[in-house]
Amino acid sequence: MEFPAAGEEEEEEEAVSPSGEYLKSSKLDLTILGVLEFQNPIDDSPTLLLIDRVFLPINPRFSSIMVADETGAKKWKRVRVNLQDHVKVPVFPADMRAEYYDGCFREYLTSIAAEPLPQDRPLWEIHVVKYPTKVAAGNLVFKIHHSLGDGYSLMGALLSCLQRLDDPLMPLTFPSRKSTAVTHDGARRIHLLRRARR
Repeated sequence: MEFPAAGEEEEEEEAVSPSGEYLKSSKLDLTILGVLEFQNPIDDSPTLLLIDRVFLPINPRFSSIMVADETGAKKWKRVRVNLQDHVKVPVFPADMRAEYYDGCFREYLTSIAAEPLPQDRPLWEIHVVKYPTKVAAGNLVFKIHHSLGDGYSLMGALLSCLQRLDDPLMPLTFPSRKSTAVTHDGARRIHLLRRARR
């Protein structure tokens, strides 16, 4: 399924910012991984349509590649987006326990974090992981190149794509974890540090 970039007419190319150019250089190639954990199993059938109608219009850079002009200056050039190139659905062994899929998911994240994004298409991927882990029924992993924006603006853009199931017109809310008191000997703090080192 190939979709034209929004506004098929010829557009002026936007210059890449100095920080964007540096973040996508021979010295540095930085990507952001964002993971959305789902409480219910993921139905990926509407994925391509949602990406085309909701995700791509958020930012023109999601439909652009970085090119150099005749002087060597980097610019964003709008291109056609072949969504199948950007949506990945990994396949793990079937009918395993959540603990097994936790390991598969960690290995998968490590693998995709180490792979550079292809330069001949827009600098993002969405990975639909439909296997249950100990903490989620499924996961969506967004891999977005840092030259497209900073983490705060990109997460804001991604979260703006989401709607509440019970009332799509209401603002999105997230569950909070119950707070626990830290003991006088700092046991909880030590427990959190141990968890962070894994």
